[in-house]
Amino acid sequence: MGDAVAAAPRPLNISEIFTSIQGEGRHVGVPSVFVRLNGCNLRCVWCDTPYTSWKPEGTDWMLGGLLAHIRRQGLQHVVITGGEPMLQEGLVLLTDRLASMDFTVTIETAGTVFLPVKAHLMSISPKLANSVPHRREGGRWVVRHQSLRYQPEVLRKLMDNYDYQLKFVIMDQEDLQEVRQIVTELEAPADRVVLMGEGTDPGTLFERGQWLAEVCKNTGYRYTPRLHIDLWGNERGK
Repeated sequence: MGDAVAAAPRPLNISEIFTSIQGEGRHVGVPSVFVRLNGCNLRCVWCDTPYTSWKPEGTDWMLGGLLAHIRRQGLQHVVITGGEPMLQEGLVLLTDRLASMDFTVTIETAGTVFLPVKAHLMSISPKLANSVPHRREGGRWVVRHQSLRYQPEVLRKLMDNYDYQLKFVIMDQEDLQEVRQIVTELEAPADRVVLMGEGTDPGTLFERGQWLAEVCKNTGYRYTPRLHIDLWGNERGK
């Protein structure tokens, strides 16, 4: 009896589940079910989902009910995001079941934690220095964030085990030097590198997108919009 209880799947703490189109990266425009897991080990200054990190909100879902809910949405693609979804060990069983049900799974992660999940695309977003929350809450998260935000050994393990993209959030030209350093250190092919402007309003994204597109033309990196922002603005569940 004790072994059976120990082996029972733990609930996943989920901030929200919704259907939308993928707004970023290789699968931009693809209708998808988004499962946003609660919790994050980073505190990016420009975080646009504070309800998963700064002020986490979550509801526990048992695996069977979650899978049934996903299946009812009638879409093939499932995007598991956060926060940082790799913090919840229940993700391993969830992705195993989704794969057995023939869903196409993307996991969006900062690449600071490794779990042996099943995924068709690992969308890895290493955080640059522009993410450090120097002023927020008196800077009390700076040391922890700095120590965690870039984990090259974890990144290499993810890159070796999954089809992947490296997605970088860019604020200004100075960020590109750090991107080049990381790409060189990881020996990542240029066509796996995705540049995305930071911003939660279409005007800012358009302005940054114009010069980022030129950077991509000269480097072989890929440019991604934030299509959901263009269509709906910075609205939760879109």
